[in-house]
Order: sequence, then C-alpha cells, then structure tokens
Amino acid sequence: RAARALSTMSSTASFDKHPQSKERGITLDLGFSAFTSDLPEHVKQVAGNEYDQLQFTLVDCPGHASLIRTVIGGAQIIDMMLLVIDLTKGIQTQTAECLVIGELTAEHMIVVLNKVDLLTESTRAEKLDKMRKGIRKALSK
Repeated sequence: RAARALSTMSSTASFDKHPQSKERGITLDLGFSAFTSDLPEHVKQVAGNEYDQLQFTLVDCPGHASLIRTVIGGAQIIDMMLLVIDLTKGIQTQTAECLVIGELTAEHMIVVLNKVDLLTESTRAEKLDKMRKGIRKALSK
C-alpha cells in the first residue's frame, strides 16, 4: 500500500495530465521531483564542511521521440541515470533509446528491473538471466 501511495501521490507520474497516461499507467510528460538527505560521512570527508545535505533531483524522462531533444538538452544536470525496465515487457524501443541517451549523457547508470514479483517463480530466474544478458549486450555495443 505504501508503494502504491507513493507512486500515485508523490511521484512524477501522478502529476502527468494526459488521460492516456492514467489509462495506460505510464508517464507521457517530463516530470520532476526532489528530496534531500544527510550527507554520508565518507562524502563529508571529501566535500569538507561546505555541504551537509545531498540533493536528489529525479527527472522522469519518458522514452518517446518527442522528448528526446528535451532530455539531451537538460543533460548537463545529469550526474547519474536510473533506468527502470518493466521486466514483464522487457526492452522496448523507448528503453533502447534511453540506453543510448544514458550512454551519451551520464557517467554512471543504474539499471533497475521492475515488476520482478509479477513473474511466476518457475520462470523468474530464467527471465532475469535473459534480461541481464540483453542489457549487457546492448551496453557493450
């Protein structure tokens, strides 16, 4: 319930105004949200006393072609990319486009495989392995 509340109330997807977005359960508009966290001790040692908070700004970048220029235009603020892949759907056209954008705009990328719990236990390990190999192959090109 908590995850559902967060994803419908405070995530960038909850602010998307397109009716199609709500129908399909996907984000169609760029979305922005942010939060702060205390600076970890190992980072404080590097940063000195100048900062005591770390700010995370999340930019939800839908993968459709009409927003690619916008995403690339805002690339100077990207420190790290978090690419979320729906494991039940796999790598789609927009996923591949986002992988390319990530390689061009971010030094670091974390790939998150989402909806793993929706797979049957008997096929889960096989599908996870297949997806990992597909992602490695796509990133090695």
